[in-house]
Amino acid sequence: MSSAHVIALDAMGGDRAPDIVVAGANAARIRHPGTRFRLFGSPERLKKLLRRFPRLAAVTEVVASDTVIEPDMKPSQALRRGRRSSMRMAIDDVKAGNASGVVSAGNTGALMAMAKLALRTLPGIHRPAIASTFPTQRGESVMLDLGANIDCGAENLVQFAVMGAAFARSVQGIRRPTVGLLNVGSEESKGHDEIRRAADVLRDTDLPLEFYGFIEGNDITEGTVDVVVADGFSGNIALKTAEGTASMYTGFLRATFRRSVFSKLGYWLAKPALIALRNRVDPRRYNGGMFLGVNGVAVKSHGGTDAMGYANAIGFAVDMLTQGFNERVIRDVEFLERVSGIPAGAVAR
Repeated sequence: MSSAHVIALDAMGGDRAPDIVVAGANAARIRHPGTRFRLFGSPERLKKLLRRFPRLAAVTEVVASDTVIEPDMKPSQALRRGRRSSMRMAIDDVKAGNASGVVSAGNTGALMAMAKLALRTLPGIHRPAIASTFPTQRGESVMLDLGANIDCGAENLVQFAVMGAAFARSVQGIRRPTVGLLNVGSEESKGHDEIRRAADVLRDTDLPLEFYGFIEGNDITEGTVDVVVADGFSGNIALKTAEGTASMYTGFLRATFRRSVFSKLGYWLAKPALIALRNRVDPRRYNGGMFLGVNGVAVKSHGGTDAMGYANAIGFAVDMLTQGFNERVIRDVEFLERVSGIPAGAVAR
């Protein structure tokens, strides 16, 4: 798919920056012809790396920045000290209209704080949410919030559902996605007041989504719904638990195949199937935490990813822009307010 979008890249954010940022941008350039890039960071290092990719260099502009946001820097410190950092300058580039979206593998808290401050939120959205896709038994689902909002009211959960469904329609191509609220049980009487109030609103809405109801933790990996909605506390724990479990079983499997000569022989016989499994659950395929709800497109790449993973994060940004994700969210929020007669940001607490 071709595009004419310009993506601002925080070239100094991440464990292996700027090398994987430049290599990832080159891979994304091939996948998304027409995309242009603005790299923020050290001109000397970036121009040296760009010599390896002359075609990328032809569609890339390097912008010098003075500082780098450290991985352990608190968001408040980043806001005070980071105005000339590669991260903040890349975000400000979107605000100024020089770029359409921003991608960074740097400090998540700092990136969210800066994006909220500089870009603000979309009309009708009170809090942005971090969303990500992940594999399930039935395909792929999107889950939000993954840590941006610890304490959420009913209005926040409703808005997360609207944004998650818009993402599923625009980026994943699901015409009418199913949406579920992560809860301690599937019965309508379960959960705290806020989640039950959010369910009441979603149950009665005519938005282009199917409200499934409450779901539990096992429903996430089973793919019971296309969109999993949770507060940031529960969502982050669920995601990290799933990642840790996958890593544990990978370690168990590796140790088992190394146990004896016969185990090693079994590995070689099963190698094609194991490669297919690895590709199916490869975290690089799902790399990219989307900051849904900000007035712009901002994507957080995992700090330890490689070029392939970073290219996928850029791909999410391009897809959101190409499919008009933010415009869909604005329309859906306006529709919700008009039909329900209650502003999405004013659901009774």
